[in-house]
Amino acid sequence: MSANLAAETLAAYTTSSGEAFQFWVLGTVAVAGALCTILMRKAVHSALCLAGTMIILAVFYLANGAYFLGVVQIVVYTGAIMMLFLFVVMLVGVTAADSLKETIRGQRWWAVVCGLGFGILLTTGIGNASLTEFAGLGAANSAHGGNVEGLAALIFTKYVFAFEITGALLITAAVGAMVLTHRERTERAATQRELSEQRVREGKHLPPLPAPGVYARHNAVDIAGLLPDGSPSELTVMQTLRKRGQIRDVSNEALADLKALEQRSEERLGRDRDEEEANR
Repeated sequence: MSANLAAETLAAYTTSSGEAFQFWVLGTVAVAGALCTILMRKAVHSALCLAGTMIILAVFYLANGAYFLGVVQIVVYTGAIMMLFLFVVMLVGVTAADSLKETIRGQRWWAVVCGLGFGILLTTGIGNASLTEFAGLGAANSAHGGNVEGLAALIFTKYVFAFEITGALLITAAVGAMVLTHRERTERAATQRELSEQRVREGKHLPPLPAPGVYARHNAVDIAGLLPDGSPSELTVMQTLRKRGQIRDVSNEALADLKALEQRSEERLGRDRDEEEANR
């Protein structure tokens, strides 16, 4: 029994070459993904980098014998939460300009304070793990009959209050999100006739808006249609793309092509006149 305990303790303190190689390679990729999550300009790219970092963390859990945490990390965090966040970002269309608008006063200072607090906790945890002795994950799993049983014993005995507080915070966040997004109508909805009469009284554009890309040799929604004089029409592109600055202007190209066409027409007409005069 003592020999097995000594072997488990020795295995907990020693690292093989394969484990070291795996740690340094995947750890470097995880740190790079975490930095890209903060430094990327587009929210979609940041979400993808964070998803990659979470997958590497799951690989670390699986390599150390924490199979339940590794599966939960992939299925719940990476597969459900991060993909949901990524799809929401792609559908809503969050740009880099949105992150520059501070909607809550003082949120950046609170973010700095929370970041410093998290850094202190992380440093304390690493220092405690380096100075104190530990039995290793194998001994911890064998004490309770497996990784799942050992994790359940810790959650529902030693850390039951922290677990309950975390669950209450998540439920509060979900209820708050539903309350903020739910808008109950307090007045009667206007009919189609009333909306039409209101548009006539306000002098707005009555017929349907022109399609994008008209006379521009394109049919993309981010290209404004051109008027007969070659200038772009503001009515052909939705206001959302216009406010984001995601509009491609092809009016200069169209005007240049129009001038080239007129020049070729004049040259051809000139050659035709010369040929007619020569025939006469």
